[in-house]
Amino acid sequence: MTMGTINIYCPWEDSAPEPLLDICGKFVITHPETFCVQHHETGVWRLRPGVALPTEICEKLISLWQDRDPELLDDKFINIFKDLTNTRLKRITLRNSGVSDDGLNLLLSHHLVELDISNCSKLTERTLENINRVGDSLTALVIGKTKDILPDSVFSPSQPESSDSSDSSPVSEIKQRGFILRTPKLKKLVVRELIQPKETEYFALLLKPLTKLTHLDLSGCFFLRDVTYILPMKYLVSINLHSVQRIQEVIPAISEVKTLKFVDVSQANQKYGVFDSPDNVLANLVSSLPNLTSLDISGTNLSGDGTFDEYRDTNEKIKCDVTMETDLCDIPGLRSRINSPLEFLGLYNTVHDACHRNHIPAKVITGDASEEQILAATAAYLDRPEVLVKALNELFHIFRFETCHDQQRALNLILLSMLRHREDKHIQISGSASLFYIAKGEDKNSLNVRARQKMIVVLLDAMETHLDDSTMMRNGCLTLCQFRIPQDVLFEYRRLVQLLLRLIRGRGDGDDFVRRIAIYLLNSLACQVDGEQKELVGDLGAIETMLRLINDRLNRHMHDDMLEIAWSAMWNVTDETPVNCLRFLDGQGMTYFQKCLKEFPDKPELLRNMMGLLGNVAEVKDLRCRLMTSELLTTFADLLDSNSDGIEVSYNAAGVLSHIASGGLEAWTIDRPTRNEVLERMVAAIERWDLTSKRNINYRSFEPILRLLEVHHTPQCQHWAAWALANLTRVYPDKYCSLVEEEGGIQLLQALLKSPMPYQRIKALARIVITQCQHYKEYGSLEHMDYDSD
Repeated sequence: MTMGTINIYCPWEDSAPEPLLDICGKFVITHPETFCVQHHETGVWRLRPGVALPTEICEKLISLWQDRDPELLDDKFINIFKDLTNTRLKRITLRNSGVSDDGLNLLLSHHLVELDISNCSKLTERTLENINRVGDSLTALVIGKTKDILPDSVFSPSQPESSDSSDSSPVSEIKQRGFILRTPKLKKLVVRELIQPKETEYFALLLKPLTKLTHLDLSGCFFLRDVTYILPMKYLVSINLHSVQRIQEVIPAISEVKTLKFVDVSQANQKYGVFDSPDNVLANLVSSLPNLTSLDISGTNLSGDGTFDEYRDTNEKIKCDVTMETDLCDIPGLRSRINSPLEFLGLYNTVHDACHRNHIPAKVITGDASEEQILAATAAYLDRPEVLVKALNELFHIFRFETCHDQQRALNLILLSMLRHREDKHIQISGSASLFYIAKGEDKNSLNVRARQKMIVVLLDAMETHLDDSTMMRNGCLTLCQFRIPQDVLFEYRRLVQLLLRLIRGRGDGDDFVRRIAIYLLNSLACQVDGEQKELVGDLGAIETMLRLINDRLNRHMHDDMLEIAWSAMWNVTDETPVNCLRFLDGQGMTYFQKCLKEFPDKPELLRNMMGLLGNVAEVKDLRCRLMTSELLTTFADLLDSNSDGIEVSYNAAGVLSHIASGGLEAWTIDRPTRNEVLERMVAAIERWDLTSKRNINYRSFEPILRLLEVHHTPQCQHWAAWALANLTRVYPDKYCSLVEEEGGIQLLQALLKSPMPYQRIKALARIVITQCQHYKEYGSLEHMDYDSD
């Protein structure tokens, strides 16, 4: 129905995998070189020789460009359709695109059947000439708000409307030839917010020749006059006059078009929708249109006040009839539809809140009285941002304070609203606020993969478009936090990391709340991913960004959670990623470490995170020499005796020293502290730790630890490695027993037991690890295992 597509299918509803055509199409539009050749100077693309694309694929490529970013859809890409032999187009949407007159002219050469060029800012009146030249095949044309393609006047600048001049300028020729649009087969025309204050004949000249129109949308247009020029349209079934000026003047002409099924005379602003004798006007309109099934009177007083006073009569029979009818209908002007209710009735924001009445003769109603009405309004008004944002706000209140019973439909409509109005900040903020409740609600697990991905893409679009708005950033970040990180966002990993880094660096509004959430998200993104993605995070500037944040906190003598998470994020992003460890060192990371240690000596989590990071640096053989200073080694040795954060700081200090010592005697290039002194203190610390200590650490791989088991020249390194494995497989057997086996740890431990070099405590710890792994493999847990004295 033309009052708004109430039943809307959205591809992300389907839990089936994304169609192969869409997957391939998305790839090729981001890699045009797969089927195109680009001119090295102009950047224009053309089809590769031998490539031929059928209509379905050509139209899909344009559609996918629209979904990706319509502004990027420009003449350079459109040029591939210049080859009329090997490409075919019939129906295309270029809404909000960057296509120019030349690009569109190229597309028009395909003899299009349907064309949507709404909100295309680069189109001019040349496009009108091109449409008129090849418009014989067009059946649907959506101009929307792209008003520049239509002439400002049907007269020449020097020729007033009353002049009899036969001036032959291009502008005056419009009047002489008798049409603005030469599209003889046109059935659907959409022109919005066109204002022609001086020329009474303008809209008549635009519309009179289009006698085959079935659907006409003139929303927001001014100075339409009495619209009697629609009377020759014998096939017109739908007319949309939402928010047109002086709507009261057009009702008589509309009432004469008996073919109409869908009529919209709604107003966005109530003060422009006031009718004299509204009950009579509505009753006459409805009774005059025998085929009417859909009517929108939102924002007007046509629904009356529900009292029926003007129908009271002294005749008792009439009184009786009216009483019977008012029992069944609370809208006076719709009494004639009691027995044949309308399919659709728009009552959103009507005077006297008609949507709250009990007896309304319509199957689908837009309003704010119920969830069903609000969802209907959202669907019906997707192209009316000023009304849509109100409906979305109503929907948000349902999610926040009540229970949304049709969450799937609500989600679809929110996503469609945000996709269609990316530049409208208020729609993005309102929509994202509801997405937060959907993403965190009890039904979030019912969201399929495609729906989750669409939510994430729409949020990222909104955040990138409105980067300077704190509310939008808060909504976006808080909603993203409700997804499974990083699993749900891996498909947009780079894009999300780039956005978060921009937020962390700050936007000048001093919103530390947004920065705090952003750094938390970035830390989560870096935690559970492989080396390639960790390297990408480093490539995008994460290390440098964290170090700048740390420097800021040091300059302000401020310790807070952002300082701690900055170190945690670097700990995660340097894990088994040497290039990021190098970035940390090159960015004066060790200087910041020493400053933080001095400025905040009693902050256990900060100390743990810093030492965890340095453990990653120490694992890189080529970088250990940069840790080999007397000051640093003394610091690490002193931290062996730390009780901060349980055993974590002491444990990480021992790990750093084990990796440094694994380089052998020749790698120890300082006099103080001595190597033996440090190793003795390390062993003493290890023996103080409780083997059942709970840990605040996460290993994706034991490879760096397992390497230390083979350092026979320094058994103290083996001691730390064996203790680490014994502790982790004891406390977290479900996670780490299988990891030891998968990475060949059992074989290394067995080889260690056979070697004469390790001392007995090391071998005892090795046996503990082997026994625990074997028991877990056989029984699936360590619950009933008998532990010998450790």
